[in-house]
Amino acid sequence: MFILELSFSDEPDRLAARPAHRERLQALHQEGRLVMAGPFADDSGAMLIFDVPDAEAFAAIVAEDPYYRTPGVTIASQREWSPIVR
Repeated sequence: MFILELSFSDEPDRLAARPAHRERLQALHQEGRLVMAGPFADDSGAMLIFDVPDAEAFAAIVAEDPYYRTPGVTIASQREWSPIVR
């Protein structure tokens, strides 16, 4: 599994890009590649948890979604995660 943490600023481009991004997330969830995702309560960022086989698959997901390169969206952290309880 891989965790992606985002931080947000008040750039209007971020809000404009959000609907298409959320559609992609729904598709990834239906495919079983996204476990859960959502913004922090204060909307300062978001956390996404992906269930993919390797770092290359994770990198491809991030590269395919222009939201992660949108002004106002910063990738704060991305790392592999090994949960012991699922």
